[in-house]
Amino acid sequence: MKPALIGLIAILVLAGCNTVSYSGPGLEPIPGSITYNGQPRSKLTKSPAGSAFPHNFIDQYGRQVEETYIIQPDRSLIIAHRQYKPIRFFGD
Repeated sequence: MKPALIGLIAILVLAGCNTVSYSGPGLEPIPGSITYNGQPRSKLTKSPAGSAFPHNFIDQYGRQVEETYIIQPDRSLIIAHRQYKPIRFFGD
């Protein structure tokens, strides 16, 4: 029983060490993107490589934009996904 339990724990620990990097070219930044004027000066040192996070902003045309960034192993950011949210008016 103990060797099976130790083996299971070892497998779970090794599975948690797996890092994923996004190998795609990413999307071109637009005004409002975090990477629009180049990579941010501060490095994201506490977030693991391969993790993703969202960023919401209003673009130059007044549209609400949601972008998803992925942290690369060199701590740079890649825009993996961009979605334009529909504009809602008060009566809708």
